[in-house]
Amino acid sequence: MAEISICSYSFHRLLYAGKQDIFKYIEDCKALGATQLDPWNGHLTEEVLSDLSAVKAAADQAGLPFGCIAVDGAHIYEENEEDRIRNRENAYRWIDVARQLGASQIRIDSGGPEDLPDDVFDIIVEGYQDVIKRASEVGIEVLVENHWGPTKHPQHVVKLMEALPELGLLLDSRNWAPGKQAEGWLSCAKYARLTHIKTSDFTEDGEELTQNIPAFVKLLQRNGYTGCWGIESVPRDGDEIEGARKAIELIKRSV
Repeated sequence: MAEISICSYSFHRLLYAGKQDIFKYIEDCKALGATQLDPWNGHLTEEVLSDLSAVKAAADQAGLPFGCIAVDGAHIYEENEEDRIRNRENAYRWIDVARQLGASQIRIDSGGPEDLPDDVFDIIVEGYQDVIKRASEVGIEVLVENHWGPTKHPQHVVKLMEALPELGLLLDSRNWAPGKQAEGWLSCAKYARLTHIKTSDFTEDGEELTQNIPAFVKLLQRNGYTGCWGIESVPRDGDEIEGARKAIELIKRSV
């Protein structure tokens, strides 16, 4: 059976509308057939963080382990050193949150400009080395995602992965600079440790209109991928539950 997760950003509109919180996210993942939880830290509010034991208990009751926590606001590079220090402290805090929840992975962005000058690259590498050491001590794998800034460009992702063998890749099927998706898929599939399979528009028979998801799945399988098939659904019609359901059905048909 395929392992499937739904990044909780897939439900950010429900979250902002007050119709979902971390506990409802857990319930929805269970109902939709997910096999692990991949929360985005937008769902892990300060109120939630004050009682993580309740969140862990709800996940345990649902029979769903925590996989990857996708963290915004802890990226490695900022031009100002004080901002870098602040982000590093955030990264440490989220690593501890991941530890308390029993998560196996954490996504921390690289930050930095798209052109990735050598001096910026060196700061990013040094930063990841520190964060990876901190996370590995508690059994958590650090992932970078092709998300924004330099990581929208495949050559920069490859450069990071080659410089940091212990860094994993959260491979997003769509987050590439214009015209770079095919190169991104082909050059980065071998580094994938988790996916964000992006879906937004479906045909009546359940095919995704904006990209060839079955081809993406097969490419990863040819490159030896055995991880969880993570979804980041962003339905154009706004129906986030149905969008996630259609994405799961598409993955099940594709693996």
